[in-house]
Formats: sequence, structure tokens, C-alpha cells
Amino acid sequence: MRTVDPAKHAAKRRAIVDAAAGCFAGKGFERTTTADICRAAGISSGSLFHYFPNKRAVFTAIFTDDATETAARLETAAEAGDPLAALLDVVAELAGQVAQPGVVRIVLEAAAQAARDEEFAQLIHRNDAALRDGLAVLVQRAVDAGSIDPGVAPRAAAGWVAGLVDAMISRASLDPGLDLAAEQAILRTILIRFLRPVALPDGG
Repeated sequence: MRTVDPAKHAAKRRAIVDAAAGCFAGKGFERTTTADICRAAGISSGSLFHYFPNKRAVFTAIFTDDATETAARLETAAEAGDPLAALLDVVAELAGQVAQPGVVRIVLEAAAQAARDEEFAQLIHRNDAALRDGLAVLVQRAVDAGSIDPGVAPRAAAGWVAGLVDAMISRASLDPGLDLAAEQAILRTILIRFLRPVALPDGG
């Protein structure tokens, strides 16, 4: 019996997903065909269907894989010695993704797909909830360490942090010439000022 090498299988699957992401970013979900994906990945249709049953499954994999990677990133950050620095680093990584080719277009395509596909919309909702949960853990750890205003509600703060990352993506979609490095610096400043402990008045 022929055995499957898990590492090679995972690498091939990843290559297909990455190639498909480029197609979806360039042509959109509706206009991208499985033939487009096969050409971009350099594979036959038989190979594609060995990994994915249809185009929708490939598109969905982009977001399930991203959620898995984000969860691992948040888990690692939660073990960091400086939770506030870890939180800021995670936000920088998430916001920095808009600089990668096609990411903004993929996000816009996801929003469009969610509007017409309830199951996919639920996936995006779960991903968003998991991100906010992970950010809330980092906020709570930073509160416990005295690095963040103890009056900040971790879950609510995590929602605003995630919202600011979404705002970066939205701005990048509207302004292709956006200075992302400058915007990231501003985002970091906003977060630090929002989260920092409030200085008490003298004698307070």
C-alpha cells in the first residue's frame, strides 16, 4: 500500500491554497475557476480534487488556515514575559498583513462571500470571536502585570483592538498608496495611549 508523507501532503496543500489565494485576489471568487487554480498551482484537475472537492473548499481553506496560524501566534504571545509588548507585536503582525500582495482583496472577497454564504459567514464569525478571545487573554495578562489600566475591560478592549486592525485593512482598500509603516506607527501610539495606566492625581 502506498503511504502518504504528511509533510509533503501538507506542503502541497499549502501550495494550492497560496496559488488559489492569488487567483481569488486577482479575479474574485465568482470569476475564478478551478482551471485558473490548477494553472496557478501547476497541477492537474485530478490533483486539485484530491485535496479539495471544489473551489469553495479552497477558498474556505484560506481562512481556516489563517485562523489556525493566528491562534498559534496568540498562544505563543500569551506565554511571553512582557504581555503588553506581546500584544503590540501581535497587532503589528496582523495589521502588517495588509502589505502582503492580495491580502486586502481577499478580505473584501471574504466579506462579499459571507453576504451570500451563511456557512462561510459563520466561519468568519468564529474566526473573529477566536481572535478577540485571544487578544482579551493578552489584555488581561497585561492588566495583571500592571502594564495596562486596570479599569480596562479585557473583552471590550480586545474588540476595539481588533476593530483598529480592521480599520487598517479598510483604509488600505480605499487608499492603495497608503503609507503602511506610518499608519502602523500611529496605530501603535493609539493603542499605548488607550491602554496605558491612568496616572493618579497627587495625593489620590
